Amino acid sequence: MSGWRVLRAIVLLPGTMTVIVPALILYAGEGPEVGFGLSTPLILVPAVSGAGLIGLGLLLMYRTITLFARAGKGTLAPWDPTERLVVAGPYRHVRNPMISGVLSVLLGEGMLLGSAGILICAALFFALNAIYIPLAEEPGLARRFGDEYAAYRRNVPAWIPRLRPWTPDV
Repeated sequence: MSGWRVLRAIVLLPGTMTVIVPALILYAGEGPEVGFGLSTPLILVPAVSGAGLIGLGLLLMYRTITLFARAGKGTLAPWDPTERLVVAGPYRHVRNPMISGVLSVLLGEGMLLGSAGILICAALFFALNAIYIPLAEEPGLARRFGDEYAAYRRNVPAWIPRLRPWTPDV
């Protein structure tokens, strides 16, 4: 697996959504106002919560990207998909951890930077993925991975993680 393939997918997809889009929102006129401009000590609530969400999201993104490259032999990009179905790590709890990671970063940025625009962007990002994934991505996965994906889909929820990790019958 070439590092360039993975890096290109990261920069073009989650990188654009978590760095470029929020920067453009802030540049468009809604400059950052850490913690929504609340007074001390209340400013700490959105600031610390936002930083925590960003950290959690980055960790989730790192873990899913690594699994796609190592276990799946591909990338998160639709133009360079995995060769194998990835059913390890966070994918044992939820089917869309990469989207959850990006969403967590966006929500964290919105809270930390006090940006309603970024929070609206996060809501739109989730809504578009909640439509796109079942209509386009999941049928493609069903065609590529057949019964293996059908069993995975039956046992692992799309958005709300299961508490106990699912283990496929091998």
